[in-house]
Amino acid sequence: MLYYRCYALWKTFFQKLGMETVVSAPTDREIMERGTALAIDEACLSLKVYLGHVAALVGRCDYILAPRVSNFGRQRAMCTRFESTPDLVRNVFRDSRQKFLSYEVDAEQKKGEEDAFLEMGKELGCTAKEAKRAYKAAKKAELVQHKARVQKQEQLCRREGMKILIAAHSYVAEDPYMGKTVTDYLKKAGIIPLRADLVDRDAALKRSRELSSTCKWEISREILGGIALRRETVDGIILLSAFPCGPDAMVNELIARRVKDVPLLNLVLDSQSGTAGVETRLESFIDIIRFKEGKL
Repeated sequence: MLYYRCYALWKTFFQKLGMETVVSAPTDREIMERGTALAIDEACLSLKVYLGHVAALVGRCDYILAPRVSNFGRQRAMCTRFESTPDLVRNVFRDSRQKFLSYEVDAEQKKGEEDAFLEMGKELGCTAKEAKRAYKAAKKAELVQHKARVQKQEQLCRREGMKILIAAHSYVAEDPYMGKTVTDYLKKAGIIPLRADLVDRDAALKRSRELSSTCKWEISREILGGIALRRETVDGIILLSAFPCGPDAMVNELIARRVKDVPLLNLVLDSQSGTAGVETRLESFIDIIRFKEGKL
């Protein structure tokens, strides 16, 4: 679930240690259904998809990475799913003999990311010096990759045309079976899709307080900050989430109450969502924006 956020960090770290990385195939219905069968009914769609990807990797590699990311400090928590992932996959796949690799980030317990990666390198048989060198290179690659994506968004902002901001977690917005269908439809309709989470993260965390001073989830705060940064340059906002995401249910309601000057569409995806239904809602939303702007 952190793949789209951390893939440059992970890939570079392991490659610098001389290890081959294996990535599961893009999400499809088979992966989603396989994960659904492994998950409890109350699990969100994203977690079901994640379990489907883990199942697809079992037996194909020596280790499957399942990090535990709890928080990055006070009021910078992650969803509990990210904290329980290592225990969850080890339990679900306990009869598979598959090995899992993990690292733990919990700033409130003085467990930082760099130390976590050094411990992981040690577990893989590397020296502290090798692991540290690999981590520094990986962190640089992560920052370069994110900066490049932010710059691309800035270029899109300067283009002429209707712009719609997608407020969603990256594992929803970029997943081929979930959010990417929304982005693809907007592009075909001649709309410029922007992402609320693809902004300078430090700036977004600061601006998030304009919409909420109490939101405690790190990624949700980045999305709130992204909305605050982009709301004056977009024609509409799509609140895109996977059913039944608890943090999104609260944060999206907060956004709907506090962002009154921009048209909003709350789009919740589930395993039963059909493409036709999603496209119908997107088409109607675009027509509403055009009517409001006198272009319909």
